[in-house]
This record gives sequence, structure tokens and C-alpha cells, in this order.
Amino acid sequence: MQTKREDYLFLSSMLRAREVRMLSREKAERMLDAPSYAECAKLLTDCGYEDMSQSNASEIDRALSRTRAEVFRELSLQAPARDLVDLFRVKYDYHNAKVILKAEATQSEPLPLMSASGRVAPEALLAAYREERLHELPASLAKAIAEGRELLARTANPQLADFALDRACFEELSTLAAPRGEFVRGYVSVLADSTNLKSAVRTARLGKNADFLRLALVPGGRVDADRLAAAGGEGLAAIFNGSALAEAASLGAAAAEGGSMTAFERACDNAVMTYLRGAKLVSFGEEAVLAYLAAVENEITAVRMILTGRLAGIAPQTIRERLRDLYA
Repeated sequence: MQTKREDYLFLSSMLRAREVRMLSREKAERMLDAPSYAECAKLLTDCGYEDMSQSNASEIDRALSRTRAEVFRELSLQAPARDLVDLFRVKYDYHNAKVILKAEATQSEPLPLMSASGRVAPEALLAAYREERLHELPASLAKAIAEGRELLARTANPQLADFALDRACFEELSTLAAPRGEFVRGYVSVLADSTNLKSAVRTARLGKNADFLRLALVPGGRVDADRLAAAGGEGLAAIFNGSALAEAASLGAAAAEGGSMTAFERACDNAVMTYLRGAKLVSFGEEAVLAYLAAVENEITAVRMILTGRLAGIAPQTIRERLRDLYA
């Protein structure tokens, strides 16, 4: 029987080999410079994607969702990766919960907007909600859905329900990361800090107060929530000075006063990717698995942005300005 070390050696080696085929900045530039959408899409087949050269926007989205779900499914079958995959699946469960609550409030059908990348199949989650079988769901998710439904019924404010579900999502992420190594815990922390920095800037731009921001903040970050809520847009750079999000916070201070949100949000996401690139210094282990999963998600976001942008006739330079850094 293989040991945990041997399992990680095998899996890490497999994922390192796959990284060679991932979308690099050079390949992304070739896609942006391709003379047509069809030729742009065909370049992706070198990265292992299906041919989407004749696809419309909806078909692109479905194809990329299938790719992500298949990566999650495959790695969840690998013993040392199961819990790490859940770190990425969790947010889709909470996304689906938010879709269900909003659909109930607007009397619309949620399934078309739900993701198949969570731990719970969309149909099963919807059935558990409608048939009062929340106890069959993961306990943290069930509790959050019940709280969100109660908030929505009491306040008729979907945003408050979203905030509650976001907090519960990061609470569960922190719980899943707690028994893992320092790198995994650090990933959840920088993700939470990035999320909170974005919320702080959006709150400032909307002219909302500190009490509103406290509702939007999620747990798990290294920056104190009360300090962040009290800072205001102009104080963000000082709070994040010396951290992985220092550059993003400086741009955030400008964005809070009406500056570019595109540059700011890109800097936030790039800070998370910079953290993940630290995994390249580790030969094998959970760092390699976590970084690969995050890299796949980031790549799929970039591919969607490039393909749908080219399909819609958006100028390559405009797409280029919105692209996040790639792992490969």
C-alpha cells in the first residue's frame, strides 16, 4: 500500500507535467493577436481544451464549466487531494445557495444559473431546499441557507442574505484549511483579505458607512475587520503596507475616490496568484495540488474573458488590460 508521501509524489509529478500545457501569457497573447475568433479559439486546443471555434457565448460557458467540473471530479478521486478539492468546491455550493434564494425572491427558475462544480449537485441542493430537507446537506451549508432564508423573509433584502452566505463560506473555508499546512492556511487568509479589501473599496465608492462594511466583511483574513471598517478608503494603503496586497491597497485607495476599479481588482487577484506561485518552490505535497487547482480556475477565467471578448468584438487591448496574471 502506498504511503501518503508516495501518493503526494505521484500526484505532484502528474500535476507538474500538466502545468507545461497550461495557458501562458505568451499563448494568451497569441490568442489576442489571432486574426479571427475561430483562430483564437483553435489555439486553445494545444492546452487540452475542446474545440470552441464554432461556439457561441453560452456554449463557451458550458464547455469551460465542464472542464472545471471534470478537473474537480478527477482530483477528488485522488486520496491526498480530496479535502483540497473541497476548498475550491465550497464556494460553488454557496453561490448556488445565493442563486436559489434570489430566485425565490424574484419568482424565477434558479437551475440555469447554478454551477455543477460544488460538492452538492444543483438539482439535489434545490430539491433539499424546496422539500425542507436541508439536514441532508453539509451542516455548515444547511445552517447558512436557513439563516439566509430567514434574513430574506424578515428584511426582503437579498444583499443581506448574500453577506450571510459569504461569511459562512469563508468560515467553512477556514475550518477546512485549519488542519492543513501553513501554505494552505495562508492561501485562505490572503483570499479573505483580498475579498475584504474589495468590499472596503466598493463600500467607499457607494458612500456607505462602517456598519455596512462590517456586514460585508468575511472572516479568515489577517487584517482585523474592525480596523479595516474604521479605515475608510484613504486609510487602506497604510493597513496593507508590507503585505501581499500592498500594491492592490494603494490602487484601492485611488479607486475608492473614483479611480479605476479594473486596475484595482486585477491587482487584488494578481496578489493571490503571486502567493500561489510560491508552490513552485516545493517539489511535492499539498502546495502543488492547491496551486494547480487555483491555476486551473484562474486559467478558465482568463479563457472565458478572451473568448467571449473576441466573440463580442471587444478590442484585444481592452481584453488585455482586464486579464489577470497566469500561473504558467
